[in-house]
Amino acid sequence: MKIAIIGAGAMGSVYAAFLAEAGNKVWAIDLWREHVDAINQQGLKVSGVSGERTVNGINASTDITAAHSCELVVIATKASSVASVAGSLQGRLRDDALILTIQNGLGAGERIKSSLESANILLGVAGGFGASIPQPGSVHHNGMELIRLGEMDGGITDRLERVADTWQSAGFNVQTYEDINQLIWEKFICNVGLSGAAAAFNRNLGEVMDDPLLWKIASRLAIEAYEAGKAQGIHFSFSDPIQYLKNFGSKMPDARPSMLLDLKAQRLTEVDAINGMVPQVAKAQGLNAPYNEVITALIKAKESEFST
Repeated sequence: MKIAIIGAGAMGSVYAAFLAEAGNKVWAIDLWREHVDAINQQGLKVSGVSGERTVNGINASTDITAAHSCELVVIATKASSVASVAGSLQGRLRDDALILTIQNGLGAGERIKSSLESANILLGVAGGFGASIPQPGSVHHNGMELIRLGEMDGGITDRLERVADTWQSAGFNVQTYEDINQLIWEKFICNVGLSGAAAAFNRNLGEVMDDPLLWKIASRLAIEAYEAGKAQGIHFSFSDPIQYLKNFGSKMPDARPSMLLDLKAQRLTEVDAINGMVPQVAKAQGLNAPYNEVITALIKAKESEFST
């Protein structure tokens, strides 16, 4: 399969490596020139739970036109870039090209639809993953629990199953779902609670869970998101968001979420699509989300220290 990974950051690089190893023709597209050049010159060095090796044969590029002939286009950028990436693909893809977006937070599918006319949008959720780029041309991953895939408009289709088979054959654990939005919300709650608290207070997940005060804050963040989702009509698979949050975090206590890594690297975070979305959804349902309002403001204040 011809596959473009747009956004070859930590997670995107993991996707590119495994899919290329499985024999797919993969283009890794990113604006980080040093990373792109290193992949083209030396291959992509992979380390972590799947072992250490160098994956060759990935076509790395800073030019998004490399995606135009691909059968599957995976948008793995940060949430803030999804709309602009989709707009740059408008009118330039194959008619049968599938667009799969795998993002943290809410609203990625809607942002694509606002910029790209397509009935071929799939949504993905990566659970139990932790990844980082130690240096250009290298990627390290801590876990690979599950890739959840679904049609944006719901249902199980042949094309969805075809994409799932491709990822499964590349070594990922994959499941397809009738209602992917439920899974997006369940991952969202974990990001809101644990990533929000970890980023705001410069802690890894285990440190957040072990500190009574930080755990209380993380729990309140998650509860606000859970209540907003229920009010919107999301059918969660659990009724205790605190226990769900604890179960999720306990699987990778040493993980440092991407929002924390972004702040430490003085990059803008995805807080607007994560904690910042909770007050918006809550307000639309006649609810309040004060903990998420404060955490969003705190993280954005940290961003302002290096973005001005």
